[in-house]
Amino acid sequence: MAFELPKLPYAVDALEPYIDAQTMTIHHDKHHAAYVSNLNGAIEKHPELGKKSLEALLGDLNAIPEDVRMVVRNHGGGTWNHSMFWEIMAPKAGGAPKGELAKAIDKVFNSFDNFKAEFEKAANGRFGSGWAWLVKKGSGLAIVSTPNQDNPLSDGLTPVMGIDVWEHAYYLKYQNRRAEYVTNWWNTVNWDAIAARFAAK
Repeated sequence: MAFELPKLPYAVDALEPYIDAQTMTIHHDKHHAAYVSNLNGAIEKHPELGKKSLEALLGDLNAIPEDVRMVVRNHGGGTWNHSMFWEIMAPKAGGAPKGELAKAIDKVFNSFDNFKAEFEKAANGRFGSGWAWLVKKGSGLAIVSTPNQDNPLSDGLTPVMGIDVWEHAYYLKYQNRRAEYVTNWWNTVNWDAIAARFAAK
């Protein structure tokens, strides 16, 4: 198989009480696994695609054969997005960023609190399913939102962090209270992992 489902970097109950174990299990073992499986199904039809990284595929969707382009967009996006999502969360995390990432956030958003408010606005304002992202844009940062499993890589942007606001990410615990999920999610944010993404070239 060209792409594999990564293991969670922590136990399924490690992010309790903010993200429950049942949601983590279904989210990873069912939803993420399905994205990987469907992506690989598309790759089998065009084996040359399996020689490229997922970043390269998502970064140039127009180069994908038309018969599998939408599958790669949706399921390749779902594969990449979730792999990142697990990595930027951790147990006993949260707090605020430090170092160069903190400086960059302050420069663009004036304060961490302003950044959080703008990020939550993007997450809660996404109609239907999608993601809110902090991305590298030029020499600075920006907040963007994408529908479904679309990824900022397709728009020439580099994701630094993102929150999944599909209902499957929170509905078992929070039902329709997306804003509560978004607020609680900050307690799981692994700023060290996000800072490493920000620092990467």
